[in-house]
Amino acid sequence: MGHPIRRAAVRRRVGAGFAALLLALSGSGAAARADADPSPSPSGSGEAGRLDPRIAEIMRKPEYRHAQWGLLQTGPDGSPVRHALFPGQFFIPGSTAKLFSVSGTWRTLGTDHRFVTPVYAVGERSGGTLHGDLDLVAQGDLTLGGRTRPDGTVAYTDLDHTYADDFPGATLTPENPLAGIDQLARQVRASGITRVDGDVVVDSRLFAADPVLDPTPTPLIVNDNLIDLLTTPGDRPGADARLDWRPKVAPYEVTSTVKTVAAGKPAAITVTAGAGGTRIRLSGTIAAGSSPLLRTSPITDPAAFGRTALIEALGRAGVTVRAAATGADPVGRLPADYRGRPRVAAYTSPPYEQYARLILKVSHNLGANLGICLMAVAARSGRCADGFPVLAGFLDRAGVDRGQVELMDGRGGNPADRATPRALVQMLSYWQRGPDARLFREALPILGVDGLLAENCRDCAARGKVFAKTGAAVGGDALNDRLAVGAITIAGYLDKGGGRFDTFYAGVNGASTPTTDPAGVLSIANDLALVAASLQEAPDGR
Repeated sequence: MGHPIRRAAVRRRVGAGFAALLLALSGSGAAARADADPSPSPSGSGEAGRLDPRIAEIMRKPEYRHAQWGLLQTGPDGSPVRHALFPGQFFIPGSTAKLFSVSGTWRTLGTDHRFVTPVYAVGERSGGTLHGDLDLVAQGDLTLGGRTRPDGTVAYTDLDHTYADDFPGATLTPENPLAGIDQLARQVRASGITRVDGDVVVDSRLFAADPVLDPTPTPLIVNDNLIDLLTTPGDRPGADARLDWRPKVAPYEVTSTVKTVAAGKPAAITVTAGAGGTRIRLSGTIAAGSSPLLRTSPITDPAAFGRTALIEALGRAGVTVRAAATGADPVGRLPADYRGRPRVAAYTSPPYEQYARLILKVSHNLGANLGICLMAVAARSGRCADGFPVLAGFLDRAGVDRGQVELMDGRGGNPADRATPRALVQMLSYWQRGPDARLFREALPILGVDGLLAENCRDCAARGKVFAKTGAAVGGDALNDRLAVGAITIAGYLDKGGGRFDTFYAGVNGASTPTTDPAGVLSIANDLALVAASLQEAPDGR
């Protein structure tokens, strides 16, 4: 896919007991043994229609000797079946599982749903002074204005900053990550409040954080709950590297001892954090003349961070707050409810379909897990786990055989997650039957154009004609000093012309690389991109 895997990240996550490193790679996952002749029957373990020779050649490569392949291609409504290899067998889905969670959240909330995050004045006002508190009531807004373009769309880059610690080449969007917070502060000032004699409190009672969901969603999210750390090489070897970071909110402090080394040398930057994550230090080297290198550090207490960010923004807007800007979120001051309390500010998000586009284009793990919690909230529960019955009900209504899906999260990163090719194609077929078919299709990465398929098949005839969610599960194989590729998966739509979009799933489970060189994984990912391209390019008879 053009984005190599950092070996250190693989070792770190495997060492932490996370068996499968979820990678945003162009690929696919499913099941049919590569050493078998891929030509059985459409009903069970085999194939309807003869495979393109290019696909058969890929499946028979030596690196897939012990792997399983799967493939399913159908017409727009799920029939006829054009190709099928083990469509009813469970496979590790990787991030293709996001097709289920995002679809469920999208339909539960609605295409045009907007998150409205209010600030209430809790207390008595005397002129411009509030004798009481300002309460920001978090609503589960994924970006809180931090990615919103002037035209109201949500910005993303092909390799998102949330992957910066796992992939070189991750980049930032230009938008201000504190934009929503700043807008709320300006509205408070516009309401006539110039002084707050009480405190500022973030109300995070919308739902309880559930550590089973990793990364763990929180009701208030600022900059994906990350501090961005951007290192630029100095003018010559031996010079100090330049550092920029965002969002700059107290008490976070960032220092760097990174040095510039000779051009062509590998970058080696280490990020350490102390004092509850608020003292961040970068060390190591970066090569002269190289592109800036992005790393991140987690925001350990999103509510406290948001409280401080709002107090600082209020100061910039001309509102003085008596309480100290830093410290724990004083949740003990929260009222039972806000009936009769004046709303003095509110930030309104873009519609949910824009958030779905972000999650699917860049494989946004936090956003996919957040959807589970938001479905729970829709069911009037503050337990994220209660979102799964909501998702189950949606899948039943959508015509997806729920018995062919096993999920413990929304992103496809839990070792227990499984799905069959048939279930994923059923999910894709559902969208073809509704008014949002184009919106959903175009929210997926597009082969050779954008998102996590931007760098694949740029010179293929299929470029721009495959709309698909990708996924991968990769871990270390210390026994054989190589990488274990649990799954690389792809599922989506093939533009066959004339307004016809076939649904498809393709992938491989259980492959491995010759060495620990990440190029081996990229080779598998490229094979899967070529499989998808070949399906799109092939005439109907093949």
